[in-house]
Amino acid sequence: MAQNRIYDELVIGETASLTRFLTANDLFVFAHASGNINPVHIPDIDWTGDGKKDDPVAPSMWVGSLISSVLGNVLPGPGTVYRKQTFNFRAPVHLGDKLTVSATVAAKEAEGVVRLDTQVTRSDGTVIADGEAVVVAPSTRITFDASALPGILVERHQHFDRLTELVRPLPPLPVAVVAPDDANALGGALMAAREGLIAPILVGNAAAIEAAAQSLGSNLSGLEIIDVASDEQAAAKGVALVHEGRARALMKGHLHTDVLLRHVVKRDGGLRTGKRLSHCFVMDIPGRPSPVIISDAAINIAPDLAAKVDIVQNAIDMGRALGIATPKVGILSAIETVNPAMPSTLDAAVLSKMAERGQITGGIVDGPLAMDNAIDVQAAKTKGITSLVAGHADVLIAPNLEAGNMLAKELTFIAHAEAAGLVIGASVPVILTSRADDARARLASCTLALLYDHWQRNGEALAPFDITPLDEQDDTAEPRQ
Repeated sequence: MAQNRIYDELVIGETASLTRFLTANDLFVFAHASGNINPVHIPDIDWTGDGKKDDPVAPSMWVGSLISSVLGNVLPGPGTVYRKQTFNFRAPVHLGDKLTVSATVAAKEAEGVVRLDTQVTRSDGTVIADGEAVVVAPSTRITFDASALPGILVERHQHFDRLTELVRPLPPLPVAVVAPDDANALGGALMAAREGLIAPILVGNAAAIEAAAQSLGSNLSGLEIIDVASDEQAAAKGVALVHEGRARALMKGHLHTDVLLRHVVKRDGGLRTGKRLSHCFVMDIPGRPSPVIISDAAINIAPDLAAKVDIVQNAIDMGRALGIATPKVGILSAIETVNPAMPSTLDAAVLSKMAERGQITGGIVDGPLAMDNAIDVQAAKTKGITSLVAGHADVLIAPNLEAGNMLAKELTFIAHAEAAGLVIGASVPVILTSRADDARARLASCTLALLYDHWQRNGEALAPFDITPLDEQDDTAEPRQ
């Protein structure tokens, strides 16, 4: 709640200040609001052309706008009208810098005019900017509830960017790409190869693969192509390459998923591990402090309790591969209480107890939880739910494929999430790509395969995932005399 100080109350020498951290979101919002898209001020890009992302510098007028926040919010506060502002910009501001913004009453003039000395300093004492503001102070008391201001969501997908950068030092993952005989399937594999994520072995009809490459304008020289006559033979050969030690992952090309997985799960010569296969969508949702894993939305149509045990364990393993030390798993249903008339609530309760007894390991499992109280702390508090998972779920286990698929699609097309996916439960990760996947989704799925392969082979994640909020800010204001 902001309350002003009227002209008659102001005292020469009175000071107000606030503190503010520069975040990436600040720069994105300012670029949109001002129209200034100078790459020097935009995060996560390489504007110098040296192949590395450059450290952005805040626009000077963003720094200047912080003065306005002191004047409009604190001193004199709501109702203040700007007449004039001078600035001397003395030093740059970088991401993460903590700034103190202050205004001091220097003079009071006729007709409500007030002059204030203004200054912005960094936490180390460096003066970033200083100058003078001339304003008309309010003459009547105004109190303003800032909660009336609509929020802003910046559509930014930091998690996949971070994970992809994390795996770049690793050697490319040898991947058997099964039946990449159309432009979509081949294009995704070639893109991941160009990015240094995978070393593809192309298994399928050689003539069709070459034709697909020509349609893309791509050159396949230097890539191994294993010519086979049919999709069945391509799937069988891809699995055989894993047994030979030449491939450490499979990628689905232009063939039906069930053809590929049939060879993965076959008893003789398959890639069975004793666990049921399941699919994990990893969702990069704007505003969420960590990725959200959804399972199963692609393979198990109506899983029974035994299947759900493996689905939960696979999803926990995926979370640990991402670097989430102890994934929090919410078992979803329509309600958060056990109801014998709703079988999904019974399964959820049993899965929770099995995790407590060590039959599911590596994560914290709780359910049943409805979607709202699984991901929103306030919703969980409102319903009186005491749980380590409620409001903090890293993993959401859907009651069936239909629910999981709808949830993943809703997050993608309504919440503007980016999705990547992996099939877990075989001896190697299986990358399932879709014709609807864009370039980033294909690259992100290859990133997941690299992370999972590293976790399988080393028993630990490549790096821990920091689940601090993406853009923490410390905005405090306090007038003093």
